[in-house]
Amino acid sequence: MQAPDIVADFVLEARELLDDLGGQLVGLEQTPDDRERLNAVFRAFHTLKGGAGFLGAAPLVQLCHAAEETLGMVRAGQAALLPRHFDAAQQSLDWLQAMVDAIEHEDTVPSAPDALIAGFAPYDAPVAKPTRAAPPAPGVAAPGAAMISDDEFEALLDQLHGASAPGLQAPPAGAAEPIGDDEFEALLDQLHGNAAPGATTSGTGPGRPTAPAGTIGDDEFEALLDQLHGGAPPGATRPAGAPAAPAAAAAVAAPPPRRASPASAAGATGAASPAAEREQTVRVDTRRLDVIVDLVGELVLARNRLKTLRARLRDEDLDRAVTTLDNATARLQGAVMRTRMQPVGKVFSRFPKLARDVARALDKEVELELVGAETELDRNLVEALADPLIHLVRNAIDHGIEMPALREATGKPRLGRVRLSAQQQGDYVGIEIQDDGAGIDPERLRSKARDKGLIDAESAARLSAEECLNLIFMAGFSTRDEVSDISGRGVGMDVVQSRIRELGGQIQVTSELGRGSRFSLRVPLTLAILPTLLVHAAGDAYALPLARVQEVLHAPSRTVNWFDGRAALDRRSHTLSLLDLRHWLGRPVEDAALLTIVVLQRGDSRFGLVVDEVRGREEVVIKPLPRALRGLPGYAGATLIGDGRLALILDVDALRLR
Repeated sequence: MQAPDIVADFVLEARELLDDLGGQLVGLEQTPDDRERLNAVFRAFHTLKGGAGFLGAAPLVQLCHAAEETLGMVRAGQAALLPRHFDAAQQSLDWLQAMVDAIEHEDTVPSAPDALIAGFAPYDAPVAKPTRAAPPAPGVAAPGAAMISDDEFEALLDQLHGASAPGLQAPPAGAAEPIGDDEFEALLDQLHGNAAPGATTSGTGPGRPTAPAGTIGDDEFEALLDQLHGGAPPGATRPAGAPAAPAAAAAVAAPPPRRASPASAAGATGAASPAAEREQTVRVDTRRLDVIVDLVGELVLARNRLKTLRARLRDEDLDRAVTTLDNATARLQGAVMRTRMQPVGKVFSRFPKLARDVARALDKEVELELVGAETELDRNLVEALADPLIHLVRNAIDHGIEMPALREATGKPRLGRVRLSAQQQGDYVGIEIQDDGAGIDPERLRSKARDKGLIDAESAARLSAEECLNLIFMAGFSTRDEVSDISGRGVGMDVVQSRIRELGGQIQVTSELGRGSRFSLRVPLTLAILPTLLVHAAGDAYALPLARVQEVLHAPSRTVNWFDGRAALDRRSHTLSLLDLRHWLGRPVEDAALLTIVVLQRGDSRFGLVVDEVRGREEVVIKPLPRALRGLPGYAGATLIGDGRLALILDVDALRLR
């Protein structure tokens, strides 16, 4: 039984490596001569193998060893990467994810199919290869193998990275200095065929370096790894550069389904780092961060209350104290929020593999471009955005990008392009999924919605081209006669829109026939604290998300026009629809000579919300809705405002005439 903290560290590092490996493999497939990327992929498999061997996960060791062995031969110039190698590597990622999940939940680690292992064979020629003994079960030593203890293994790692393990005696004076990271990487490269400049090669194999004095050879290094991981006994050798067994059939059994796992701990570092770096970082349970964020939220509410009292009391000493508290609270709030921030690249790293798999399944040629992966979001939002973005990227490739032959016939390059980008926009982050495919035909959408009975013929005829594009967000709408196994899988775009709205964001679609489509998402940086505009209506206070507010204006009531029972205002050469908040609430509406109107953005259109008074901007802490209001449309949450009263946060997308 391994210590829980060791297992947790391995799972965390393994998931980070696997998240990056998908994109690295796609990049290496596009540029096979990229030596740096080849080394990075090799080291990732090597690191996974080492950690799995320490935990006794023999199936994971076997799969990583198959990939590592071929990659090592490629680095030494003894083999070349073939298309089936990339197929096997991408398929192995799904199996490795399932294996890591099993280790985390203390389940039996599944074994990869033989066909997948054989897919890593360096040569196509059917040459027999000696088999190596599989690593024994955890806690069982192979014959003749002297298993090292956990403390000894940790001490060895610390020595390699220049640190002493806790409780272990430091090396005596005059002992050899620990090697640095660069020297260790150089030694690994030399052992696996990437000799330092000036190294000579022997005649034992093409490109194989001669080990300098005091350096162990490949066979000895492999034997040492096996000994550390409980594998073959010392002295077991394998022919250098021997070709592997022939590849089996291309079809490989699908990996077992992954079980849901909690989000990785925030602030964790990736691969092993020098002691000096380890001292500058600390891993913190995300639940502790959530508690701190909640406490800062309460502090923000207290600050808002004091600012309200300051305006009433008008005391100079109190004014200075509240100003100081306001500045300190703002700095503390920003610092705490940054501790929960993660780059969207954590999600973006999954998409190169996804795009490759979908494109190959559809026989399409697609290149995915990632922009702004360093943009940061609240960690909860990063994970919550994964499923909507996966759906949108699949749709872009399946529905948007044309077949290569059709693209050539229309004067386009065979290679379709999908661009996934992120950019911070004030308190929000904008994410776009853009393709250069066929675009969306508004008339086809209009016809489909009418034929499916989702909208009557009269209403369909009145829709503009922009409004027709929004039909794809209706529940039950699809342009396919059959459910696609690639993109929709029976889940419509209405689910994507609902999920984005739950996160306090919005989604818009624009398209041009023959040129492509763009889906634009806008989500808040954090869900904990929301900038709002406070308004009053019928004696109560309400909060509107500030990101949706375009402007506040005043207009004489006589300038309001009525069309089909709906109020509208002629504004800057266009008509602005009006909605009286008191009317929406079911309260009596009193006539006023001058109307106060808040112009709000909803999708790609705007409308005016008539209120009694605009109080001003205020940052609020989102609280759950009172039980009586849960499930009612139009309400997104509740908050306490500066005067101590409860204010309801309105859902702009659900504000419609009843």
